[in-house]
Amino acid sequence: MTHPLIRRAVSALALSALALSAGAGLLAPQTAFAQDPVWDGNTVQMQSEKLADGVFAFYDSKAKELNAQGRAAATSGGLIVGTRGALLIDTMLNKRLNDQVQALGQQLGGKPLLYAVNTSSHGDHSFGNMYLPASTQVVQHSAARNYIDKHLADDKAFMLKNFGAGRGIEPIQARLGDVMVAPMSTVVLDLGGKLVHVIDFGFAQTGGDLWVWEPESKVMWSGNPVIASKPALPWLLDGHLVATLETLKRVHAFLPADARIVPGHGVPIARDEMLWHINYLAAVQKNVQAAVAKGLTLEQTVAQNPMPEFQGYALFAWVHPGLNIPAAYKDLIKK
Repeated sequence: MTHPLIRRAVSALALSALALSAGAGLLAPQTAFAQDPVWDGNTVQMQSEKLADGVFAFYDSKAKELNAQGRAAATSGGLIVGTRGALLIDTMLNKRLNDQVQALGQQLGGKPLLYAVNTSSHGDHSFGNMYLPASTQVVQHSAARNYIDKHLADDKAFMLKNFGAGRGIEPIQARLGDVMVAPMSTVVLDLGGKLVHVIDFGFAQTGGDLWVWEPESKVMWSGNPVIASKPALPWLLDGHLVATLETLKRVHAFLPADARIVPGHGVPIARDEMLWHINYLAAVQKNVQAAVAKGLTLEQTVAQNPMPEFQGYALFAWVHPGLNIPAAYKDLIKK
């Protein structure tokens, strides 16, 4: 598969929607991000938050402030520690950030790193694989492994474009998964006194997304399907509005009321904070379905659905009209 970010950002649908920029205030694909990096892998400082005994979230030290402002924070991850060893969630963009999370892991129990899970194939969640100990087993979705094996150069090109040269991306080489999670399946990993469930709930953002569930602490790591707290929005990078919405509903129903979620780029949130993302996608589905029923073109559909009630996200002007409405239109016009 081609990289979902690249394919979606330059797709004909996105281009035609973004052609309305003069009238709708939209961003062109090449200016979706500012000249500065989305976030700077040379300056981000990772910190930990204890969520329960042996359960920690890792996130950008500025993430709470950035999330509240609707701005982009660096990749979040975490660590789960049992009596036998530990499991790392997401290996970060570069050696510098991977060194930080490995150092945090040593401070938080000092157990051998038995496993590292990539919640997706995206470079900021998986490039650090090559810096893991040789004894660490990498856990990936089978689709993510296939993508990294065949398209690492595409992902590196995208990351260099949007995160900048000299951020430790150039030396990255693929390190593929040792433990595969098949579509719609669960792998349970025993850390000694802690069983970690690595789950595919269905198509969420890339088709190779994994969710990490520690049932004792009721903590779930979502990766990018839940980017961050409100006002951040889901990114329909690879289309499939209907499937993505159904997957998020499935995850919400799976989680107990008092569960917490560590999102892909933010601080931990409560289970029901997912409803912001679910309600947004449900509103997109309703509005775009109505537009399709009226026979509106994509351009008309974009223009008639600014959805100001969901604004506030710094990337709204790209993600909503340039990614999500075109993706929903393509998905729903086939039905």
